[in-house]
Formats: sequence, C-alpha cells, structure tokens
Amino acid sequence: MRMYHLWLELLLVSVVPSSVHSFVSTDNVVTPDEQDEQLFPPVIDSDDISYFFSTYDLEGLHWAATNIFRRSVRNPNVSSAAELPSILVARGGGDSYTTEYKLKHDLSQAEYLVKLLEHSDPHTASYLQSTVIPIYRDVLKNIPPLDELAKTQGLYAFTDLDYELGIGDVYNKMLYSTTSDELDPGWRQLAEKRNGLLNPRDWEAIQQSWFGAKGNGNESAKNDAKLEQQNDNLHSSTPGVLVIDDLLSPQTLDIIRKLLLRNTHWYQTKMPLKFGKYVGSYIDDGLNDPIFLELAKQLHQAMPRVMKGHDLRYMWAYKYDSEWSSGINLHADQAAVNVNMWVSLNESNLDESSGGLVVYTTKPPADWKFESYNTNTEIVVEKLLTPTNFANVTVTHKPNRAVIFDSALFHQTDKYSFREGYENSRINLTFLFGEMQKGSGAGLAQDGDDAKEEL
Repeated sequence: MRMYHLWLELLLVSVVPSSVHSFVSTDNVVTPDEQDEQLFPPVIDSDDISYFFSTYDLEGLHWAATNIFRRSVRNPNVSSAAELPSILVARGGGDSYTTEYKLKHDLSQAEYLVKLLEHSDPHTASYLQSTVIPIYRDVLKNIPPLDELAKTQGLYAFTDLDYELGIGDVYNKMLYSTTSDELDPGWRQLAEKRNGLLNPRDWEAIQQSWFGAKGNGNESAKNDAKLEQQNDNLHSSTPGVLVIDDLLSPQTLDIIRKLLLRNTHWYQTKMPLKFGKYVGSYIDDGLNDPIFLELAKQLHQAMPRVMKGHDLRYMWAYKYDSEWSSGINLHADQAAVNVNMWVSLNESNLDESSGGLVVYTTKPPADWKFESYNTNTEIVVEKLLTPTNFANVTVTHKPNRAVIFDSALFHQTDKYSFREGYENSRINLTFLFGEMQKGSGAGLAQDGDDAKEEL
C-alpha cells in the first residue's frame, strides 16, 4: 500500500501542469525536477485511486495521474524517463513489441486524426501524415502472418530494422491528446447539477432491484414498472445485475466518445491467439480526463446503497477489432461493483442480437485464489458453471447501455459483429468500485439454478 503522506508532500512541492493539447511540438519538452522525480512513484495504483476518491478529491487524483504520466516515456518529448513499470509491460503495454491488429489500429487512428485535424491543428496533422503513418505502414510489412507467431501467441518483437525505420520514436506514445474542457467547456456546468452527466431516472428503484428487494407486492410492482419504462422493457431480475439504457446524457456521451476516438492512449495489446484482438487504455496509463473521474463520482453518488464502502479503484476502456468476433474470455474482476458501458455507434453493430456481455450468476468460492480461476477457465467451467447449467444473464449490445453487476460474477464478452472502419469499433468503458466479495452476496447462484436471461 502506498504511503499516503507522500501524495500530500508532492502536492506541496509540485505545480499542477497545464493541459497539454499535443505532445508533438518541441515547445512542450519536459525536464522533470530531480527532487520531484525521486519522490514520484512510477505508477498510480488502486490504493492511490481509492485514497483520492474516498473524499471525492478528483482534482488531486487527476493531478497525481497526469504528473506521473507526463514524466513517463509515453511523452515523446520528455528529456529523461525511466523504463516503463513492469506492471504496464506485463499487461501488454510495452514499447518493444506489438501485434498486427494493434499496429493497424494505431495506423487507422493516425489516418482518422489527419483528416480531423487538417484545419484545426495542421502541425500535428502534418507530423502524423509525414512521419508517423509511413513508419506504421513500413513496420506492418515486417510482421509475419499470425500462424507464424504461434510461439508468442501472436506478439511481434520489434527488430533492428523496425527501430531504424523509427518505430521507437512513435509507438505507444501520446502523439495527440485533447481534453473534455477543450471539446466542450460546458460539461462542467452540467456536472455541477446532481447526476448532471447522467440521464434522469429512479435510482432508488434501481438499487432495490440490485438487492432483490421486493417489499410489499404493490411497491415491488411499482419498482418493476419504473425499471421497465426506463429500460425499454429490459432489466435483469437477477440480484447483483442491472441493465440501464441511455445512461449518459447526450452531451456526456458525445464528449466521451470523442475522447476515446481521438486520444492516442491505447497502449495495451493482447496475445491474439490466446485472448483475442482488442486494445486497452487505463486510468494509470493515460485514461485520466476529468470527465471520466466526475462520471465515476456521479455513478457512486447515484447509488449510495450499492456503492457503500466501495470507492473507485480502477478504470479502463477497450476497443475491439472488427475483423475478429470474440472479445474478453471468461473471468472475474477484483472489485465489488463493475459498471460497464458501451459508447459505440448504433449503426456500427451488424447483429443487434449479440455483441454485449454474458454475466454468469456464479462467483468463485471464498477460498479460491484470483490467479488460479482467472487463468484456468477449464476448472471454472467444470466446478462452477456446469453444475448451474451455465446460468447467466446475456445482455445484448446497445449504445449508451450500461451493465452494472457484482464484479465477482464470472463474465465474458459475447460474440460480436461490427462494421469495419476506425469509427465503427466496439468500445466499452469500465469502472471498478470496491474490493471483490467472493462466495456470497448479491448475484450468487444457488446449486441447481439453471435460469438464463436474455436482455
């Protein structure tokens, strides 16, 4: 656990950095103060996030995350930086290897940005067009077919030739970054209103559904009717699993979608032959815009009974390759409450009956270790899912739909089919609150429970 007084000391000796629109300009070269550099940790962890969030100190959380990030090798103009922390490399965010699908994503994003910034930021557009895009295209030619990378499960280590082409200067760098304040300063006025980033709804009825509270017959019927009306007749009857349609206000959804399309903070790649094809972005590695943190706060405040004792501990976004059809494998997350929302375009989904999330109504036993059941899905299937006849809640994909569920419940991405093209990617944003509650509590299936819901 981090020594929290360190953050207080850093707050006193450091200055909050101004917003950086583009790191491409040489005017933005960063020379970290040596004393600051010794004090700053290499990465912000879940305890740090929870520490700031517990008092809703969002400015402090944003300050800590951005100060670490701007000192890292992600910033292409930092004068000196330590190697990437091993935790970032281990989860696929290293800068010495890639996958074909990841580099294709980065190429598509660069091409998208060139068109977008042609008039508003011609300097960045020119740099991407003349330098970054040619490097990506040349290195892609050097990557062997996937079946020739079986030993590395699809990962490709950069060669001397790749570095001669310049890949080390551009790969997994923050080449372009905008902010919610630049996109739409008015969002902060919206955020001043209670639940202003969210569409209006009856949060008390939603919380009662989470706990499976029935009350008297009339009250239960009223709550069910409210949820059905708010969710187009779609909501889960399973405690610990909620489906909320049109979660975000139109303004909030537009800003978040633009941030996730434009900012080049998609550093994680997975081994495609083992885990599928999707890129990831994380709160401790670039995904730290203030609107994301404010959204986490408003979700937390909207459901005080569900969130009691569960501060924000982590956040990520994933973007999926449209040439693939499977996403994240069976797993459970180390949190109490998982808020997963989709911000993809409606017309991008080619099959409206799929593309969402499968949440099994089964948790790992209290004595099972996280590493064992999240790496050995066969034992989960044999010991836990088969006895329940794979009881689950299957939620189809829909833009601006959120699935809020007990994060200890095993879950996986449903099969998906999305249009090709950069702006058509399936994108989800996920918040994790609190610590995992294994073995009991909301959402735990009983032996012999073979119920299946399709929403």
